[in-house]
Amino acid sequence: MSSGIFPHWINTMNYPKIVSAKAIDSRSLLVEFDNNQRKSYDITRLLDKEMFSPLRNEALFRAVKVDVGGYAVVWRSDIDISEHELWLNGEAVR
Repeated sequence: MSSGIFPHWINTMNYPKIVSAKAIDSRSLLVEFDNNQRKSYDITRLLDKEMFSPLRNEALFRAVKVDVGGYAVVWRSDIDISEHELWLNGEAVR
């Protein structure tokens, strides 16, 4: 799964896999990676993209799941955010 917002070559880099994800408010995720680091990720900038606009619905947003293998968080088959996007653009949480 890929949201298509990054070039294909970025998928060849090694990023930690996602082990858990949960909504911490109506626009932010708390994501834990397999290297025991946690990051907060704000989806606000993505909401203008048609693919992500359904996530304006808070109930849908809160239904986030980790994709098999930890390569993405998903909501529906057509809405996902990759581990590299979450890792690179998330804010470290202590």
